[in-house]
Amino acid sequence: MTTLNNASFPGPYASLRRFSVAEYHQMIETGILDDADKVELLEGYLVLKIPRNAPHDGTIDLVRDALAGQLPAGWLLRTQQAITLSASEPEPDFAVVRGNKRSYLTRHPGPADIQLAVEVAESSLDRDRDEKAPIYARENIPTYWIVNLINMQVEVYTQPSGPTANPGYAQRQDLISGASVPLVLNGVTIATLAVADLLP
Repeated sequence: MTTLNNASFPGPYASLRRFSVAEYHQMIETGILDDADKVELLEGYLVLKIPRNAPHDGTIDLVRDALAGQLPAGWLLRTQQAITLSASEPEPDFAVVRGNKRSYLTRHPGPADIQLAVEVAESSLDRDRDEKAPIYARENIPTYWIVNLINMQVEVYTQPSGPTANPGYAQRQDLISGASVPLVLNGVTIATLAVADLLP
């Protein structure tokens, strides 16, 4: 699997064709890509999405239930839907975004709309840590959670670097069952979720 943590892609990947977000949208609009194509755009590359299994999908239900009732008016929980970033259009398992169900009928949420991105990770753990975390950090998405089904923990990433040469999050906290996770929107903790409620 191609590793996306080096934006310059030295060696054999240097000759691969990169696509802009606009080109990716055009491929969708013209039918070159459709729902049968299980891909997402990461750092300009079309990357196959990792197939989901029962533990992953069951955990999606747990996380949705834990998050959905905590959001105040003016915030929306989106599930496995695209977000538009500068060079990527990933489909995180969850994104907490500003607005309501009518806010994104003509566009996907962008970095300024997003306060939290969440990935549920088992077979995708390396990609979610090494590839998606730098993408989200570059775009200044304030908080990123990985619900890690291998180590049974929730990894909370904060303090994004923004668009630097090696983007990343300055802080990482690994929380296990018995701990709690703060849900922070606009710098304010609006709820605290039990880690046990997010894990199978």
